[in-house]
Amino acid sequence: MRVTQSMLSNNMLRNLSNSYNKMGKVQNQIETGKKVTRPSDDPVVAMKGIGYRTALDKVEQFQRNIGEVNNWLDSSDDAFDKVGSALQRANELAVKAANGTTTVDDQEKIKSELDQLRQHIQNIANTKVGDKYIFSGTKTTTAPFDTSANPPAYVELNDAAGNPINQGFIKDVEIEVFDGINLKVNTNAIDVFKNIDQMFQDIKDGTVEFSEAIGKIDKQMNDILTTRADIGARQNRVELMDDRLQSQEVIATKQMSENEDVDMEKAITEMITQESIHRAALSVGARIIQPSLVDFLR
Repeated sequence: MRVTQSMLSNNMLRNLSNSYNKMGKVQNQIETGKKVTRPSDDPVVAMKGIGYRTALDKVEQFQRNIGEVNNWLDSSDDAFDKVGSALQRANELAVKAANGTTTVDDQEKIKSELDQLRQHIQNIANTKVGDKYIFSGTKTTTAPFDTSANPPAYVELNDAAGNPINQGFIKDVEIEVFDGINLKVNTNAIDVFKNIDQMFQDIKDGTVEFSEAIGKIDKQMNDILTTRADIGARQNRVELMDDRLQSQEVIATKQMSENEDVDMEKAITEMITQESIHRAALSVGARIIQPSLVDFLR
């Protein structure tokens, strides 16, 4: 087979082009820190990268959900803390009124303060997180204590015949915090608030004496503590889920890094090697392209 000058020149140019492409690829890896910049560079790495990124995005979304769960639970716990403080003050007033030394006028003043405490708890029942009522079950746009009613009252869960109505007020609001794991974020406390409100009404009407009211207030305070214990238990679980999500985030990030990030030392070494090969190719090419007759005729 006869090898011509044009064949040598074409082969040299093709090899130089390939050498440039290899150097460009390694240079791009060093500049971006990634093994691939397009799926065609390595389809397997690209497909795995999509999977790892999807997993990481899901973890980040669950972490945002955890923040929303904490917002609901913290607000609920704070609300019941304020209710407990109000009941504690009501207990002090009841004890004071029941000791037999207070006058009728003093008892009326105490009833007036108890009425203010009652209104304070009614306001707490309408606590909102953002634009959602947290004690209204799934009916988050409707306040559990209807101030527009005449007279203002809590929403009824049963009609006059005892048939269930407004059952959305006692349904659970759940937020997904992991694949297939939903946590209840609301507290079904409308009955608790209604019982407290009825107790204050009985004291106001005089159907319950102050001495008897002390025991009733104490019972309502125990109910509040039970409710707060349930909230606390869920807060502890949220912390466990948050720790799990943080671990999953580290794992997903590590897997994605191992899959996509370039080994910088290896890439730099390869770049130096490619540069040496390219320089050698240029040197050999200069020797291959010999002067032609045209060069002598200039």
